[in-house]
Amino acid sequence: MGRIRKDIDVEGRHCWTLFDSGARNTYIVRDIAINLPIFELRNPQLVNLGGRSHNVQNDCRLECVIEGFNILTHARVLEEIGTDEDRNRIEVLIGALTMQEWGIRLNMEEEQLDMSHYPIEFIEF
Repeated sequence: MGRIRKDIDVEGRHCWTLFDSGARNTYIVRDIAINLPIFELRNPQLVNLGGRSHNVQNDCRLECVIEGFNILTHARVLEEIGTDEDRNRIEVLIGALTMQEWGIRLNMEEEQLDMSHYPIEFIEF
């Protein structure tokens, strides 16, 4: 498991993001998600994240740009995700499912994202 922190672009806004291979899902704070299509969940979900329990009632369609690559995924909306080791507020947490779908790998030695597996096309069977 690994974690890398970077800015990503969401609707023209730079958002401090944690790429966390130990988290399954992707999360976004409400004040960033407010400009995105938000959907109410029929069955709210209890999520334990960052040492706290969260009652997730909404998710959103997240379109963002990561190192020049367009990414489309869904994210669970939280009031707060938490802070990183440097006490910076985390606005987006990209989890393992999104990283797998979009070929995002973590290069822990260089503390960089490896986007070399980004899919140019999707082949469905």
